[in-house]
Amino acid sequence: MIEDENTFAVHETMQDLHPTDRAEMYAELEADGRAFVHKVLSPKEMGEIFEQLTPEEQEIFLEEVDELFAANMFDDMYADDAADFLADMDEDKAAGILDIMQQDEAEEVRELMAYEEETAGAIMTKEFIALRKSDRVTDVMQRLREEAPDAETIYYLYVVDDYNRLAGVVSLRDLITASPDSTVEEAMSTRVVSVDAEEDQENVARLIKRYDFLAVPVITAHQTLVGIITVDDILDVVEEETEEDFGELAGARGSMDASLSAFSAAKKRAPWIVMLMFLGMITADVIGRFEETLEAVVLLAAFIPLIMGSAGNTGTQALAVTVRVLAMEEVRRKDLFGLLRREFGTGVMLGVVCGIAIFAIIPILYGSWMLALVVAVSLFFALSVATVIGTVIPLIINKLKIDPAVASGPFITTLNDLVGLMIYFTVATAMLQYLPVGPQ
Repeated sequence: MIEDENTFAVHETMQDLHPTDRAEMYAELEADGRAFVHKVLSPKEMGEIFEQLTPEEQEIFLEEVDELFAANMFDDMYADDAADFLADMDEDKAAGILDIMQQDEAEEVRELMAYEEETAGAIMTKEFIALRKSDRVTDVMQRLREEAPDAETIYYLYVVDDYNRLAGVVSLRDLITASPDSTVEEAMSTRVVSVDAEEDQENVARLIKRYDFLAVPVITAHQTLVGIITVDDILDVVEEETEEDFGELAGARGSMDASLSAFSAAKKRAPWIVMLMFLGMITADVIGRFEETLEAVVLLAAFIPLIMGSAGNTGTQALAVTVRVLAMEEVRRKDLFGLLRREFGTGVMLGVVCGIAIFAIIPILYGSWMLALVVAVSLFFALSVATVIGTVIPLIINKLKIDPAVASGPFITTLNDLVGLMIYFTVATAMLQYLPVGPQ
C-alpha cells in the first residue's frame, strides 16, 4: 500500500491498528515510507505513534518533519508526555517548537519542564477535570461527556474551592449513583490523599501502590491543585527506577542503555572500576602481609578463591535483600535492627552448612583434617561477617538520605573479598603450627 502510495488504504489500515502496532509498523519503514506516512496522518494521529516509539526513533522522526508539524503534534499530546520529550531535546530546538505551539499548551509544558527531574511535578499531567462544590451532578455529567476525551482520567475527579485549593474527591461511580439534582459537595469525600509537587517520584509510586490508587492529586505548599499523576505514569517511574537500581547494584549506572556507544558506556562505568581496582590492590597487600604463612603452607593458596567468592556472593545476596526491603518499605525503621539480626543469623547458618561441607571434603581430597578445620572456621566467620556488611552498608547509606542502591554489588563483593581474606589468613596464622608445613 505504501509502495503504491494509496493514501486512503494506508490511513484506514493505520487507524484500524492499536497505537503500539502502528508504531511497530512505522519503525520498520524506510525513510521514504515514513515520509509518506507523515503526509497521510494528521499531527494528532502521528502523536499516538510517536508516544510508542523508542527515544532513538523519536529523534529520527523530529529530524524528518518540520517544526510546525512537530509543534502541532505536541499540541495534541498530553502535556506531561510532551514535556518529557522536550526536556531531553536540545534547548534551542525545544524552544523553537514551544514558540510555535499554541500558547496555552506551551505554557503547560513549560510549567512541567520547570520542575526538578524525578519529582511529582515533573511527571504529573495537566489534563484533568476539576469540579466545584456547588456544581450540580447533572451539569457535571454533561461536562464529562464534552471534556472526557481530552482528560487523562475521569474515574476520580477532584474538587477545589474558590481559591483552587484541593477540597475533596468524588468518583465517577459516586456521580452516577447520586441524584442528578444534588451537588458535588453532597457526593464527594473530604478525605483526600495528595502529594506535594516537589515530592520524589519514588515516594509517589509507593503511595499509589499502598493505597491502590488509579490517580493521585498533586498540590503546592499552599494546597493549590496543580495536576494529577495517573497509574500509567507510575508504571513508567517504576520501570525507570528499577533500571536505575539495577545499574547501581551492578556498578554500571547510566550505562544500561543498549544504544550507548562503547566509549560512552566505558566512561560511565570507569569510576566504579577504578575504585574497585584500588580496593583490589589493598587485597593484594593483605596477601603480601601473610607471605610467610603462604610460604609455610602453600596449599592455603588453593582456597583463596573459595573464601573470597563465598564471602562476596553471600554479601551481595544480603545487599540485594536489604536494598529491596528499603525500596519497598517492607520493614519499618524500628524493625531495621531485626532485619540486621535476621541477615546475620542467615549468614551464621550458611557458614555452618558450608563449613561442615568443606570440612568433610578437604580431608578426602588433601588428606589434612587441620587444613579442613582452618578453611571451615574461616568460611564460617567470613560468611557471617559478609552478611552483616551487605546489610549494614546500605542501611547507613539510606540513613544519610542517599539511594542505598549505590552500595553496588561489585563494591560489596570486593569489600567482602578483603574481609574474607583477612579472616582466612588470621585463622591460618593462628593455627599454623598444627598445619602440614612445607611444599604440598
